[in-house]
Amino acid sequence: MENTLKIVIPMAGLGTRLRPHTWSRPKQLVTVAGKPVLDHVLDTLATLPDPDNIELVSIVGYLAEQIQEHLLTCFPQIKSHFVLQEDPRGQSHAIYLAREYLKGPLMVIFADTLLEIDLSILATEEAEGIAWVKPVPDPRRFGVAVTGQDGWVTQIIEKPKDMNNNLAVVGFYYIKSSEDLIDAIEEQMRRNLQLKGEYFLADAINIMLERGLKMRTEKVDVWLDAGTPETLLDTNRYLLENGRDNSAEATKRKNIVVIPPIFVHPTAEIKNSVLGPHVSIGAGANVQNSIIRDSILEDGAQVYDVILEDSLIGRQALIQRRSAVINAGDHTVVNL
Repeated sequence: MENTLKIVIPMAGLGTRLRPHTWSRPKQLVTVAGKPVLDHVLDTLATLPDPDNIELVSIVGYLAEQIQEHLLTCFPQIKSHFVLQEDPRGQSHAIYLAREYLKGPLMVIFADTLLEIDLSILATEEAEGIAWVKPVPDPRRFGVAVTGQDGWVTQIIEKPKDMNNNLAVVGFYYIKSSEDLIDAIEEQMRRNLQLKGEYFLADAINIMLERGLKMRTEKVDVWLDAGTPETLLDTNRYLLENGRDNSAEATKRKNIVVIPPIFVHPTAEIKNSVLGPHVSIGAGANVQNSIIRDSILEDGAQVYDVILEDSLIGRQALIQRRSAVINAGDHTVVNL
């Protein structure tokens, strides 16, 4: 029996909610708290019972070559497979395209959410499946897991119309048998179970539940979203407050003021500036004569003579303020 754990990460989406940053790269490579979202996701795998016995199966599409280059360069120790999804038709479709690599146990991870979880529980896991969940005040915009009195999952419901069940599925699944999942996806396609032209994984899992799958839920306390500019900044704040802060090093620099927490890459150049709180500055960035708070500056960004707040500045972007001539009459209000 195949015991190598397959980690399936669908990454073929366009990332439209993060534009303009995703015009030039996949959303999984946008950085938060000093490194790409994808790297934070893969950090979670370190808690697996046998983290060296895994294979990564990446479903790629838009700007696929960037994902491939990043994984092969930054994670050479992980055996990686890449599957091209040229015509995205949903989560189940993505997994089905990778079926040649899927034998034995697998995890499906959606890479625009970050979790704090302990995967060492899999060492003694007896259930045939796990859906990680988090109770939320309003579950109607999520998928939810419905459980019976015995605690086993009875159904996964996408975007429920009522609020009777608040266990939102966070995009993290364990399935003991890849083969059973692929068979369920084939049945899903035969039944044409789709929504707006997409095959959702929830429907395939429901077929497995119909067939007797013993799936339980595992609650998470921390569920971070990295899918929009607003939530990316929220996630940046949390990560800086919980382990990614290097303010102690940054304060050793001359002619800058640091308001923790912040992250500054060692190769970034900072002069005559105030940083923080909640600022991340990437490799090779250059900041001069500026005040920056609650913002992310990515690798190579250049920022001169400005005040920034709640901002995302992409790689090699240049932001600078030029001198202005203003002739303002009585009672004029000018915001610069």
